[in-house]
Amino acid sequence: MKSVTTKLFTLILVFLFLPIFSVYGTEVNFDKNKSNKPPDEWQCGITGYGSPEWLVIRERTAPSSPNVLSQSGRGSFPWCVIPNASLSDGFVEVKFKPVSGMIDQAGGLIWRFKNGNNYYVARANALENNVSLYYVKNGRRRTITYVDAPVPHNEWSTLRVEFASDMIKVYLNGKKYIDLKDNHISGAGAVGVWTKSDSKTLFDDFIYK
Repeated sequence: MKSVTTKLFTLILVFLFLPIFSVYGTEVNFDKNKSNKPPDEWQCGITGYGSPEWLVIRERTAPSSPNVLSQSGRGSFPWCVIPNASLSDGFVEVKFKPVSGMIDQAGGLIWRFKNGNNYYVARANALENNVSLYYVKNGRRRTITYVDAPVPHNEWSTLRVEFASDMIKVYLNGKKYIDLKDNHISGAGAVGVWTKSDSKTLFDDFIYK
């Protein structure tokens, strides 16, 4: 009887905790990475031209202290992805803080990343106060849609994208701004973060599933 009770209790615990992992996915907060170096197991680069600088740094305002991922270089479209995180359907989410930039103050998410010239990207821009959705094909960025949205400067916000087949939904700080269908980039690909031009942007608590 005791053995049966123990097994039943174990099964209850398993079912209680399974939804937690299912909902929240895999989280990367950069706190185990060495400071002043690119994050381990990530690949960083650029679409177009420029000199991006992706580094893990210490940041007192980090949502999960002490480290964040910083992009402080300049270039067309700097990106940083997890090559081994290959998703076709799922979600990606990140906290981002647009710190500075005269041309742009952008923070973005990328998914179905095949290489530096082919992927989807959703971004929020504090200078323009909007959220936008693009696809990049053969190195050229194509606009799908823009939506006006308040994007606070020098404050942390949360950007989230949900995608399945041709469905794409984009959320900023819990509010859905984009909900449409697009099939320009299909199949599995890597996930990661993205900036534009002279944006200096911080990222933390990157989640994917």
